Amino acid sequence: MPDFISSPGLFVKEQKPRPVGGFRGALYKMTGGAWNLGPGAKQRQEDDLARRISRQLQGSYNTAILSLKGGIGKTSTTVGVGLTLAEYRGDAPCAIDANPDSGDLVERALGEGIYQQASPRTITDLLENIESIDSLTALARYMHHAGRLHLIAGEQDPEVSDSLTAAEYLRIRKLISSYYSVALTDCGTGVTHNAMSGILQSADNLVIAAGYAVSGAKRARSTLHWLASHGYEDLARNAIVVITDKDEVSSRVDKDAIEEHLSGICRELIAVPHDRGVADGDLVTLDVLKPETRRAYKEIAAAIVDGYR
Repeated sequence: MPDFISSPGLFVKEQKPRPVGGFRGALYKMTGGAWNLGPGAKQRQEDDLARRISRQLQGSYNTAILSLKGGIGKTSTTVGVGLTLAEYRGDAPCAIDANPDSGDLVERALGEGIYQQASPRTITDLLENIESIDSLTALARYMHHAGRLHLIAGEQDPEVSDSLTAAEYLRIRKLISSYYSVALTDCGTGVTHNAMSGILQSADNLVIAAGYAVSGAKRARSTLHWLASHGYEDLARNAIVVITDKDEVSSRVDKDAIEEHLSGICRELIAVPHDRGVADGDLVTLDVLKPETRRAYKEIAAAIVDGYR
């Protein structure tokens, strides 16, 4: 016979998870928990996404977010996904602005007004003092914080911003890997600027940003083909393509055809719906986004963490 010491679980009834919202949640609340039908299908899906995002990791991982064209949701995806990772993971994620064209990652995460009032330290300042950084406290002096999302600002001086080399990026990546299990790198536009070989060399997976236009779909496909033909076959095969409906495209655009054009050449394709909280090019905060947009960012975050093996 089992006993309490060797098999304590046999003597405790398994409790169903508490339903939240909808008829099931209302019934549970009305009966004081006496009637618990358990969570519905939608809540189970949400709970599964949360479990995938919060999965404990052994080591440090890096996801690069890139595109061949600007203004199609690359930085907003970085911020939205970064904030989502920060919400569900026990460890804070880090986002690095490696955009050579005066990137605005930190402005999109903090708001331009708050960023202007904050310490102006950028990735260039971090590199100049990297040898003296030997703790998370020392590193924090060169970072900005949007809640639990920690960010490294890109260089804003146009004469300096394009000078980040692959070797310099790898030094930063090595430093970040000592303190963060998840890092996102906003790469800027294109795949051939100075730092890109270092970014691709250290990336565990990729997010390719695209838009609902034939030209955008072709660029995303070209990016994946370029990666596959330049020694990054695994990154291309396991890439996540994110299509953001940033400009609320015309009904004449066949969204299904564009998605079908891209879906067969990547691990996963996820669409982000049109949302003023993303499209305005200003501050991105989860609280003001549509539920469908937040759900898309959760799907992207879960797919990213799924790729960390």
